Amino acid sequence: MGPYIGTPTSRVDGHAKVTGSAKYAGEFGAPDLAFGSVVTSTIAKGRIASIDMSEALSVEGVIAVLTHKNRPPMANNDRAYKDDTAPESGSPYRPLYDDKIMFSGQPVALVLAEDWETAHFAAMRVRVGYEEEPHVTDMKRKLDETQPAENAPKPRGNAEKALAAAAVRHEGEYYVPVEHHNPMELFASTVIRESDGKLTVYDKTQGVQNVHRYLCGVFKMKPDEVRVMSPFVGGAFGSGLRPQHQVALAVLAARALQRSVRLVLTRQQMYTLGYRPGTTQRVALGASADGVLDAIEHDVIAMTSQYEDFARNDTGWSGALYKCANTKYSHELAKLDVPTPCDMRAPGAATGMYALECAMDELAVALKMDPLQLRLRNYSDLQQDEGLPYTSKELRECYRQAAEAFGWSKRSAEPRSMRDGSELVGWGMATGVWEALQEKTSARIVLTANGHAEVSCATADIGTGTYTIMAQVAADMLGLPIDNVSIKLGDSSLPASPVEGGSWMAASVSHAIKNAADAVRKDLLALAKKIPDSPLKSVKPDDVMLADSKIVSKQDSSRAVSIADAMRHGKVDRIEQEKSTSFKKDDKHARNAHSAVFAEVKVDEQLGVIRVTRLVSALAAGRILNTKTAHNQIMGSMIWGIGMALHEETLLDHHFGRIMNANYGEYHVPVNADVHDIKVIFVDEPDDIINPLGIKGVGEIGLVGVAAAIANAVYHATGKRVRDLPITLDKLRR
Repeated sequence: MGPYIGTPTSRVDGHAKVTGSAKYAGEFGAPDLAFGSVVTSTIAKGRIASIDMSEALSVEGVIAVLTHKNRPPMANNDRAYKDDTAPESGSPYRPLYDDKIMFSGQPVALVLAEDWETAHFAAMRVRVGYEEEPHVTDMKRKLDETQPAENAPKPRGNAEKALAAAAVRHEGEYYVPVEHHNPMELFASTVIRESDGKLTVYDKTQGVQNVHRYLCGVFKMKPDEVRVMSPFVGGAFGSGLRPQHQVALAVLAARALQRSVRLVLTRQQMYTLGYRPGTTQRVALGASADGVLDAIEHDVIAMTSQYEDFARNDTGWSGALYKCANTKYSHELAKLDVPTPCDMRAPGAATGMYALECAMDELAVALKMDPLQLRLRNYSDLQQDEGLPYTSKELRECYRQAAEAFGWSKRSAEPRSMRDGSELVGWGMATGVWEALQEKTSARIVLTANGHAEVSCATADIGTGTYTIMAQVAADMLGLPIDNVSIKLGDSSLPASPVEGGSWMAASVSHAIKNAADAVRKDLLALAKKIPDSPLKSVKPDDVMLADSKIVSKQDSSRAVSIADAMRHGKVDRIEQEKSTSFKKDDKHARNAHSAVFAEVKVDEQLGVIRVTRLVSALAAGRILNTKTAHNQIMGSMIWGIGMALHEETLLDHHFGRIMNANYGEYHVPVNADVHDIKVIFVDEPDDIINPLGIKGVGEIGLVGVAAAIANAVYHATGKRVRDLPITLDKLRR
């Protein structure tokens, strides 16, 4: 590789962000810009009986109030509202479509005014009457009325029989509450109506082409009548995978007014979008006296909306990770009067592995065995569900390096046996696992004679560093200084890309760039060969590389032609190549990233206050493209894990079916005072099977297992096992 891949390269978009020149969806303007404010329902289920807009319309500066009765036409079929990441089963929500109320906070009207303050003021003066119906938002009331999610893995052996016969058994129920993404940037859309009537939509999204297709379907627009842009995104974590209702409402308003419109949701309204679904999980483990797993049972009940069946793989990790001949799973859905959940960092794995890894810790206690030794005792070099070898798996080395860095060998096994003054000290650990996914993606490279390359793809950068890794890969593949590479992304008119999520984008876009660069290299070699007495005249395309702004023979670096000379002699000002990458289906290997997480907590014995004083995570995730941005990703994930374990919980008043803590003040997340010593270790994991560059991705893996490691450390410190997250001081006193 060249000088950039694998190095701690600083973000190429960093200057734009810290100087404020990076513009986000709610910051673009137009001379004719109108502003919107959403009126939301105060009931969780029922119908709109009446809407009185008179007081709102009398406010000076108000342009219009849109409702389901006076809005412009919208599609009347589910297919038009289905996006790339929508659940397969169900009917997607249609904003401002009819009088039916399906969840509290649902948009019921849109006020449009000459400025935002007026729109917001007038929105509070729209009077809505309802025909309310009984609602249920409490999953506990629906545990006996569930339906299969149909995504649980197939069983192996006879788990019930093996569990009954096991020498040592553990069974526990684990609860993860509803959690919201809470990105710093609010969801916003600015729709610019161009002079020809076409629309340019600046949207907060993880997939501009997904939003583009959605808008074309909902409003029956031709593809060239709308363009979706999202150059910068202030965090999303999965919440931007689906088009959110504000983009449809903003376009609806722009079409109604025939002018530009901006719509920014409030922080409270952000809680009416997707979220990590609350889950109740039962895990039962059976083992021999020496710790060999005989049986695993993992049952999940997760919440979803009444109108869509959202489900993710919570149980599959139990069957895949540890060697066990007898396994059984179930995954059920409880349908509630709430919005549809959505993907949230490491969907399925963050919740499923929390339950599994806490249960493994409890089994270790029952066995009187070191928790790390229990995992090593049941380590598998094969993916257990499919019986397949991994493209690579360095989890054993993750355990070794993380345990050594943490000092695990000094752990006293007995709970409440380690102290630091008035605080109880606890050490816990857990395993992390995530899929190494990759999707078909396209990229375009335009190389100009002055040695500059423009690389473009419709992908997103949601803060993960996509701009930077695209520049790194392109610079190395083209043999150019990174300052000579510019990146264009977040534009629906650019080469095709899937949504950015699932940790697949680094691998996907990097190989699209590689393929386009290979085509550019072949074009350059053809030009270089035409130079009189060319040192590359007899060289084949696969025998040259691009380095130091030259076309260079791999066998003899003295045989080279500068890119500038080749283009000048060929009288070519620019070379343009657009290529796609599609990854061959591989049924012979399992593809996963793994991690080992170790946590130290200190618990005030008098007050019950919990501090996470140390976290160590060792990760095996293939080739790390950028050690700086990857470290940033993992550290952020680990801090998120602290929040999942100790802080985060969306609280509903089930009487009203309404969220009570829909703000930063009362929805608790870790702050600086909660974060202490965090160590990230990248374990070397060469992988020439998964893809040519050996990339697996790191967006999700850093979170998986962190909450379990902390929960296990809390037990070790206190002797108190809390299975329902978050672990708060009142639960330690139960």
